[in-house]
Amino acid sequence: MNSIESIGSSPDICRFTRAEWSGMDGRVGRAAADRRASASAGARVRKRHGRHYTPVRLAEFLAERLLEHVVPQGRLRILDPACGDGELLLAVYRAAVRRFPGIPVQLTGFDLDAAAVALARERAAGLPVTWRVGDFLCAAEELAESSFDAVITNPPYVRTQQLGGATARLLSVRFGLRGRIDLTHPFVASVPRLLRPGGVLGLLCANRFLTTKAGANLRALLRADLTPVELYDLGDTKLFDAAVLPAVTVAVRASLATPCRYVSAYEIPDGESAETLDLFTALAAARECSLRHEGRHIAIEAGTLDPGTAAPLEDSVEFAVPVLSDSGPIVRPADVATPWRMSRPSVDEWLRRVRGGTWRTFGEVARIRVGIKTTADRVFISDRWEHRPSPPEPELLFDLITHHDLVPWRISRERPTRVLYPYDVSCSRRTPVDLDGFPCAAAYLAEHKDVLAARAYLTASGREWFEIWVPQRPHLWRHPKLVFPDISVAPRFALDRSGAIVNGDCYWISVPDIGSETLAYLLMGVANSALGLRFYDAVCGNRLYAARRRWITQYVARLPVPDPSTAAADALVRGVRAVVEEGAAPDPGELDEWVAAAFGLGSAQLGDEFSSPA
Repeated sequence: MNSIESIGSSPDICRFTRAEWSGMDGRVGRAAADRRASASAGARVRKRHGRHYTPVRLAEFLAERLLEHVVPQGRLRILDPACGDGELLLAVYRAAVRRFPGIPVQLTGFDLDAAAVALARERAAGLPVTWRVGDFLCAAEELAESSFDAVITNPPYVRTQQLGGATARLLSVRFGLRGRIDLTHPFVASVPRLLRPGGVLGLLCANRFLTTKAGANLRALLRADLTPVELYDLGDTKLFDAAVLPAVTVAVRASLATPCRYVSAYEIPDGESAETLDLFTALAAARECSLRHEGRHIAIEAGTLDPGTAAPLEDSVEFAVPVLSDSGPIVRPADVATPWRMSRPSVDEWLRRVRGGTWRTFGEVARIRVGIKTTADRVFISDRWEHRPSPPEPELLFDLITHHDLVPWRISRERPTRVLYPYDVSCSRRTPVDLDGFPCAAAYLAEHKDVLAARAYLTASGREWFEIWVPQRPHLWRHPKLVFPDISVAPRFALDRSGAIVNGDCYWISVPDIGSETLAYLLMGVANSALGLRFYDAVCGNRLYAARRRWITQYVARLPVPDPSTAAADALVRGVRAVVEEGAAPDPGELDEWVAAAFGLGSAQLGDEFSSPA
């Protein structure tokens, strides 16, 4: 266990009045800006250790929302278990002395980074703070239960790959975590025991926990001994210098029946905005509007949190929507595997109607696979093979589809990108070729053996040094397949009949897995429609910067499929076939009418605010 060294404290609780603190803060805040930058060890180290210090205004917003739910009991004890340079504790102190005048405030900050803690101590000189350098996850076991009224934190975000497998396994066992973990999970797992009953957690972390499989741990932790009361998905507001999409969660250590407020902020195409509100003012008010923030057009949406419900076993289609009975809503246990989503009455009603017309989901119809991942693209992938003096044998060079080649409905390859694919494509299992039969390929790979053999994770799995990491099922490449990019603003599902291999920046569904091209056309019609996009946003919701979305297996698997035996579905299939086979330009409005009819919806039920992305 790491030792915990107390390097500073002050018993002089609430020494400063509101006026004195406000005046001092202006000087400290300006002087600290340069010191915060110099205290950092550089972008690479920050990423490795998950250090992304909190911007001042965001710290103030989190502090204000946290204190909205705090009821002091004679004094206010606040902990930051990963305090960095102290920004969150400074912000919560300022807010607390304004909100609760005369209430003593005691602050405690932990961090492994001695330099950061030294800076925090300097910034908060004279304030009632106990600073501790050391490993909070070890120290937490020694802290008394119910030691704090509130915890405010931006814990380090360090993924399993950076933690290392052994450390990740130890943390998983110790904190009861499953699957992929990051360092945020054990930090949050330590909090409920330290909060008194009714105590409040204010958590700032990456928003990916809302929708990803890896976020299931955090979703479970936030609903086990805590009740979320406010949630803010701050999306692509670019509040951090790093490429971080943040979320703020406020949760209370209590069982509450009150719905959790859910507010989101994402950039939308530029346009006029009548609002002059500050971003954080609009978020706190949960006011649906669009506004300008640092030169960008941001849309604010508001609703309540739907944490997902476990569908009954006989129900083959699982949606994260409320279930109603004649006596009112039926409360089902939360399904932590289901992404969290924003619930709004109009959207929930629309989802119920879509569910009524759903036959299967994409994931139930066929397996969705990621493309190949070589882990050495510069060796295996090129658009200049013919310029080499002795290129690998053509039998091992295959056309490669990347995200650049995809438009809705069809493949549009602009570059002759090919991949060296050292496998027997007649085999259903990964079967590497005998390089003795391909001397040119063998010589080429030998030139790069140092790079390829250094991939210890590959050779440790029993593979040959010249193999690729994810080859998929080689024999399926020659069959027709649906292909779509991992990241795209709008859906771009296309049919490929060329036999090309699919790169790892795309996903694919083999038509033989689907069962027929007819059903493939049906899936493609739904996916490329306005209904498919609206369903994605309502149920999956993993948006990135500038309106881009992640089209990965766990989300695409949830897209709905209408009954293919109906006349309306047949009309949709015929329309998509004409688009694909005859190269006709699709009419977006007509496509959306076909899709809506296939699900038994009227055109008005598609949603006036949604237009086709095709």
